[in-house]
Amino acid sequence: MLTVPTNRRAFLAAAAGGALGGLLPASLLHAQPNNGKTLTIVLPSNPITIDPINQLNHDAMVLGQTVFENLVEYDVDGVLKPQLAKALPVISADKKTYTFELRDDVTFHNGKKMTAEDVKYSFDYLLDPANKAARRSLFTRITKVTVLDPLKVQFELSEPYGPWLYFLTKYMGIYPAGSRKEHGDDYFKSKPAGVGTGFGVFEEWKPNDYISFKKNPTYWRKGLPHWDRLVVKMIPEDATRVAYLLTGQVDLISAPPPREFSRLKTMPGITGASRPTLGGALLMYTNNLKAPFDDVNFRKAVSTAIDRKTIGEKVYYGLLDPSSVPAPARGWWFNAEADKELGFDLDKAKALLAKSKYATGAEFDLSIQAEPYLLDTKDAAIFVQAQLAKIGIKVNLKVYEFSVLIQQAIRGEHQAALQVFMSPGEPSYIMQVCLTPEQVLSKSTGYNNPEFNQTLAAAFAETEEAKLKELYGKLQMLAARDAPIGVLGYVHASNLWRQALQDVKVNQGLTIAPGEIKV
Repeated sequence: MLTVPTNRRAFLAAAAGGALGGLLPASLLHAQPNNGKTLTIVLPSNPITIDPINQLNHDAMVLGQTVFENLVEYDVDGVLKPQLAKALPVISADKKTYTFELRDDVTFHNGKKMTAEDVKYSFDYLLDPANKAARRSLFTRITKVTVLDPLKVQFELSEPYGPWLYFLTKYMGIYPAGSRKEHGDDYFKSKPAGVGTGFGVFEEWKPNDYISFKKNPTYWRKGLPHWDRLVVKMIPEDATRVAYLLTGQVDLISAPPPREFSRLKTMPGITGASRPTLGGALLMYTNNLKAPFDDVNFRKAVSTAIDRKTIGEKVYYGLLDPSSVPAPARGWWFNAEADKELGFDLDKAKALLAKSKYATGAEFDLSIQAEPYLLDTKDAAIFVQAQLAKIGIKVNLKVYEFSVLIQQAIRGEHQAALQVFMSPGEPSYIMQVCLTPEQVLSKSTGYNNPEFNQTLAAAFAETEEAKLKELYGKLQMLAARDAPIGVLGYVHASNLWRQALQDVKVNQGLTIAPGEIKV
């Protein structure tokens, strides 16, 4: 169940070599490329929702970002830009008041002109605890939203907190005033027609098959999108995604198999690319409140027993950059000294285990995801299982669907879970969401360190990069000292697509960006 089946490997090998005849169903053997202006893209996992304020699957954010937009966007190159606002906000000297001027040419899919009242309504709904928005915790420092005039809105914060701007485009959307009460949450979850401003208008959701969108004919960015219809298909199996691409049934796929990626992107009619990310981490959520992870030396032993370099090179073929701390090695805030503290050293791992409460060894369940999520974590889990066995730790692998696994982590029901964790690439996000109280994944680790919390709060109030680097470096040192979470590395975003497509750019923010693709 946890190894790649022989027939799956054969399927991929045959696909890469062109010998598809004996492996594909008849419907695919005679398939023709898409005609007209339909763009078809593929995700490896089934989405749970289109609603951005409740979205937990970053891969599926392509759905929400097609329908909904926000004041600013974090673009494919990781640059913060205005979106529904005319410009980035004016920020007060005390860094607690943000004022936005809005575009005057934006309409919702229902024809209503967007105003500051819609912005206020959207945020007031998100911030109301009664609405139980999954992403509310990222924005609770917003204490008041005020309409200054029909195209100007002001936000007041309880304390300086710059990161909230970076989270907007991922975990928030602007919708018409009154629409949540009128339609209800299920409408936003599965059929949000008429309530967005984005380049795509919701059309249909066929469970376990596809979700489709029509071109927004009144989109404020004139000339976009270049397609008339967007179809997002869900295909969890690597070989099937590849086969659909090679036979022209789809135009672009997410999470191509790392083993075959280099070969596949050079095949006739196919191309592809990858980009290292600043926010996509392969994490092991270790529940510090449950044995054996209640012992810091045991946690450190686990971390130092893992050869991340080999995982990056031999398991993911260069699509994972090793790191043992919650920062990518290429990030300006990366602390190399902290990284060394938890780096691979088998002798050190054995010594740390001997100092722990579990000196004679222990075992734990490691929960992993059934379907790929940018990368397939099953192969890495098998590698980790083998490495920990070398120091006497037994790992039992448990496979779950994404929707089950993420809820386990949110409720803190697991011992450990291995999963790709996506963030916008903003330095504080992983540390904030997993390692501080009252966040969506606080219970995934159970970690609560006042010194860590205070240092992070100081970083929120700072804007100078040199001072921020010092503060983030301290946070990484604290994470290395306490080892509250296991970091294996940072993933590369990668896609394969038909060469007939134009203006495709791999999104450093991880989810597919179809808005400017030409069919």
